[in-house]
Amino acid sequence: MAITAAMVKELRDKTGAGMMDAKKALQEANENMDKATEILREKGLAGASKKAGRLASEGLVEAYIHGGRIASLVEVNSETDFVSKNDEFKQFVKDIAMQVAASAPKYVSREEVPSEEVEKEREFLIQQAMNENAAKGMDPEKSKMIAEKKVEGRMSKFYEQICLLDQAFIKDPNINVQTLLNNLIAKIGENIKIRRFVRYEVGEGLEKKEEDFAAEVAKQMGQ
Repeated sequence: MAITAAMVKELRDKTGAGMMDAKKALQEANENMDKATEILREKGLAGASKKAGRLASEGLVEAYIHGGRIASLVEVNSETDFVSKNDEFKQFVKDIAMQVAASAPKYVSREEVPSEEVEKEREFLIQQAMNENAAKGMDPEKSKMIAEKKVEGRMSKFYEQICLLDQAFIKDPNINVQTLLNNLIAKIGENIKIRRFVRYEVGEGLEKKEEDFAAEVAKQMGQ
Protein backbone atom coordinates (compact mmCIF):
# COMPACT_ATOMS: atom_id res chain seq x y z
CA MET A 1 0.00 0.00 0.00
CA ALA A 2 1.39 3.41 -0.99
CA ILE A 3 1.78 6.20 1.54
CA THR A 4 -1.09 8.63 1.01
CA ALA A 5 -1.45 12.31 1.79
CA ALA A 6 -4.15 11.38 4.32
CA MET A 7 -1.71 9.11 6.17
CA VAL A 8 0.93 11.86 6.28
CA LYS A 9 -1.66 14.36 7.55
CA GLU A 10 -2.85 11.95 10.26
CA LEU A 11 0.71 11.42 11.48
CA ARG A 12 1.43 15.15 11.41
CA ASP A 13 -1.74 15.85 13.41
CA LYS A 14 -0.70 13.28 16.02
CA THR A 15 2.93 14.37 16.37
CA GLY A 16 3.32 17.91 15.03
CA ALA A 17 6.11 16.69 12.72
CA GLY A 18 6.91 18.31 9.39
CA MET A 19 5.51 16.84 6.18
CA MET A 20 8.77 15.25 4.96
CA ASP A 21 9.64 13.96 8.46
CA ALA A 22 6.22 12.32 8.70
CA LYS A 23 6.55 10.74 5.25
CA LYS A 24 10.04 9.41 6.01
CA ALA A 25 8.86 7.96 9.32
CA LEU A 26 5.99 6.16 7.56
CA GLN A 27 8.42 4.77 5.01
CA GLU A 28 10.78 3.61 7.74
CA ALA A 29 7.86 2.04 9.63
CA ASN A 30 6.50 0.27 6.54
CA GLU A 31 3.35 2.43 6.76
CA ASN A 32 2.62 1.36 10.36
CA MET A 33 1.14 4.49 12.02
CA ASP A 34 1.99 3.50 15.61
CA LYS A 35 5.57 2.60 14.73
CA ALA A 36 5.97 5.81 12.72
CA THR A 37 4.72 7.81 15.70
CA GLU A 38 7.28 6.11 17.93
CA ILE A 39 10.07 6.81 15.43
CA LEU A 40 9.21 10.51 15.44
CA ARG A 41 9.07 10.62 19.23
CA GLU A 42 12.52 9.04 19.41
CA LYS A 43 13.71 11.84 17.15
CA GLY A 44 11.98 14.39 19.35
CA LEU A 45 15.27 15.99 20.37
CA ALA A 46 15.88 17.19 16.80
CA GLY A 47 12.29 18.40 16.51
CA ALA A 48 12.54 20.24 19.80
CA SER A 49 15.77 21.90 18.69
CA LYS A 50 14.11 23.29 15.55
CA LYS A 51 11.20 24.70 17.55
CA ALA A 52 13.35 26.17 20.34
CA GLY A 53 13.77 29.54 18.63
CA ARG A 54 10.04 30.15 18.29
CA LEU A 55 8.41 32.58 20.73
CA ALA A 56 6.46 30.92 23.54
CA SER A 57 4.51 33.58 25.43
CA GLU A 58 1.33 31.73 26.42
CA GLY A 59 1.15 28.92 28.96
CA LEU A 60 0.28 28.17 32.55
CA VAL A 61 1.38 28.84 36.10
CA GLU A 62 0.90 25.88 38.43
CA ALA A 63 1.30 25.50 42.20
CA TYR A 64 2.01 22.32 44.13
CA ILE A 65 1.84 22.06 47.93
CA HIS A 66 3.10 18.99 49.75
CA GLY A 67 1.82 18.37 53.25
CA GLY A 68 1.70 22.05 54.11
CA ARG A 69 5.51 22.08 54.36
CA ILE A 70 6.80 22.38 50.80
CA ALA A 71 5.38 24.45 47.96
CA SER A 72 6.44 25.13 44.40
CA LEU A 73 5.24 27.53 41.73
CA VAL A 74 6.22 27.03 38.09
CA GLU A 75 5.63 28.87 34.83
CA VAL A 76 5.64 26.81 31.63
CA ASN A 77 5.17 28.60 28.30
CA SER A 78 3.66 27.49 24.99
CA GLU A 79 3.30 29.26 21.67
CA THR A 80 -0.52 29.35 21.70
CA ASP A 81 -3.30 29.58 24.23
CA PHE A 82 -4.86 26.54 22.52
CA VAL A 83 -1.96 24.31 23.60
CA SER A 84 -2.02 25.69 27.14
CA LYS A 85 -5.54 24.24 27.44
CA ASN A 86 -4.40 20.81 26.23
CA ASP A 87 -4.77 18.10 28.90
CA GLU A 88 -1.29 16.66 28.26
CA PHE A 89 0.25 20.11 28.57
CA LYS A 90 -1.63 20.71 31.83
CA GLN A 91 -0.42 17.37 33.21
CA PHE A 92 3.15 18.21 32.21
CA VAL A 93 2.99 21.51 34.11
CA LYS A 94 1.62 19.72 37.18
CA ASP A 95 4.39 17.14 36.96
CA ILE A 96 7.03 19.87 36.75
CA ALA A 97 5.61 21.60 39.82
CA MET A 98 5.79 18.29 41.69
CA GLN A 99 9.34 17.71 40.37
CA VAL A 100 10.49 21.06 41.72
CA ALA A 101 8.95 20.36 45.13
CA ALA A 102 10.47 16.88 45.35
CA SER A 103 13.93 17.40 43.83
CA ALA A 104 14.72 21.01 44.81
CA PRO A 105 16.62 22.16 41.69
CA LYS A 106 18.29 25.57 41.78
CA TYR A 107 18.16 26.39 38.07
CA VAL A 108 16.07 25.44 35.04
CA SER A 109 19.04 24.67 32.75
CA ARG A 110 22.84 24.49 32.72
CA GLU A 111 22.96 27.85 30.93
CA GLU A 112 21.56 29.55 34.04
CA VAL A 113 24.29 28.29 36.37
CA PRO A 114 26.73 31.16 37.13
CA SER A 115 30.18 30.53 35.63
CA GLU A 116 31.76 31.14 39.06
CA GLU A 117 29.73 28.28 40.54
CA VAL A 118 30.67 25.97 37.67
CA GLU A 119 34.39 26.76 37.95
CA LYS A 120 34.36 26.36 41.72
CA GLU A 121 32.80 22.91 41.39
CA ARG A 122 35.16 21.94 38.57
CA GLU A 123 38.22 22.91 40.62
CA PHE A 124 36.90 21.00 43.63
CA LEU A 125 36.28 17.88 41.56
CA ILE A 126 39.72 18.05 39.90
CA GLN A 127 41.40 18.33 43.30
CA GLN A 128 39.25 15.47 44.63
CA ALA A 129 40.28 13.26 41.71
CA MET A 130 43.95 14.21 42.14
CA ASN A 131 43.80 13.28 45.81
CA GLU A 132 42.37 9.90 44.83
CA ASN A 133 45.17 9.42 42.30
CA ALA A 134 47.80 10.49 44.81
CA ALA A 135 46.53 7.85 47.23
CA LYS A 136 47.31 5.29 44.50
CA GLY A 137 50.87 6.64 44.21
CA MET A 138 50.34 8.23 40.81
CA ASP A 139 52.77 10.77 39.38
CA PRO A 140 51.41 14.36 39.98
CA GLU A 141 51.57 15.41 36.31
CA LYS A 142 49.82 12.24 35.14
CA SER A 143 47.39 12.56 38.04
CA LYS A 144 46.26 16.04 36.94
CA MET A 145 45.81 14.95 33.32
CA ILE A 146 43.64 11.99 34.32
CA ALA A 147 41.73 14.09 36.88
CA GLU A 148 40.78 16.64 34.21
CA LYS A 149 39.38 13.84 32.03
CA LYS A 150 37.44 12.36 34.95
CA VAL A 151 35.88 15.66 35.90
CA GLU A 152 33.51 15.89 32.92
CA GLY A 153 31.54 12.84 34.03
CA ARG A 154 31.41 14.15 37.57
CA MET A 155 30.23 17.55 36.36
CA SER A 156 27.23 15.80 34.78
CA LYS A 157 26.30 14.56 38.24
CA PHE A 158 26.66 18.12 39.54
CA TYR A 159 24.23 19.41 36.91
CA GLU A 160 21.80 16.57 37.65
CA GLN A 161 21.58 17.80 41.23
CA ILE A 162 20.96 21.47 40.54
CA CYS A 163 19.42 21.79 37.05
CA LEU A 164 15.77 20.88 36.55
CA LEU A 165 16.18 19.74 32.94
CA ASP A 166 19.03 17.39 33.87
CA GLN A 167 17.19 15.74 36.76
CA ALA A 168 15.69 12.25 36.52
CA PHE A 169 11.93 12.56 36.20
CA ILE A 170 10.37 11.53 39.52
CA LYS A 171 7.61 9.49 37.85
CA ASP A 172 10.03 7.70 35.51
CA PRO A 173 13.72 7.83 36.56
CA ASN A 174 14.71 6.22 33.24
CA ILE A 175 14.31 9.61 31.53
CA ASN A 176 15.26 13.12 32.55
CA VAL A 177 13.05 16.21 32.48
CA GLN A 178 14.66 17.39 29.22
CA THR A 179 13.61 14.16 27.48
CA LEU A 180 10.11 14.48 28.94
CA LEU A 181 9.94 18.02 27.54
CA ASN A 182 11.30 16.98 24.14
CA ASN A 183 8.72 14.21 23.85
CA LEU A 184 5.89 16.66 24.56
CA ILE A 185 7.23 19.18 22.02
CA ALA A 186 7.43 16.43 19.39
CA LYS A 187 3.90 15.30 20.14
CA ILE A 188 2.22 18.72 20.35
CA GLY A 189 4.26 20.42 17.64
CA GLU A 190 4.90 23.70 19.46
CA ASN A 191 7.82 25.17 21.32
CA ILE A 192 7.31 24.62 25.06
CA LYS A 193 9.59 26.20 27.61
CA ILE A 194 9.93 25.85 31.37
CA ARG A 195 10.53 29.50 32.09
CA ARG A 196 10.97 29.76 35.85
CA PHE A 197 10.08 28.35 39.23
CA VAL A 198 10.23 29.07 42.94
CA ARG A 199 10.27 26.58 45.80
CA TYR A 200 9.44 27.18 49.45
CA GLU A 201 10.08 24.89 52.40
CA VAL A 202 9.02 25.45 55.99
CA GLY A 203 12.07 26.33 58.07
CA GLU A 204 14.29 26.65 55.01
CA GLY A 205 17.73 27.82 56.05
CA LEU A 206 17.20 26.75 59.64
CA GLU A 207 18.77 23.66 61.19
CA LYS A 208 16.29 20.79 61.16
CA LYS A 209 15.91 17.07 60.59
CA GLU A 210 16.57 16.10 56.96
CA GLU A 211 13.96 14.04 55.11
CA ASP A 212 13.75 12.41 51.69
CA PHE A 213 10.95 14.49 50.18
CA ALA A 214 11.34 12.88 46.74
CA ALA A 215 10.51 9.50 48.30
CA GLU A 216 7.67 11.05 50.26
CA VAL A 217 6.13 12.61 47.14
CA ALA A 218 6.46 9.29 45.28
CA LYS A 219 4.74 7.53 48.19
CA GLN A 220 1.91 10.07 48.04
CA MET A 221 1.44 9.22 44.35
CA GLY A 222 1.11 5.54 45.27
CA GLN A 223 4.42 4.43 43.74
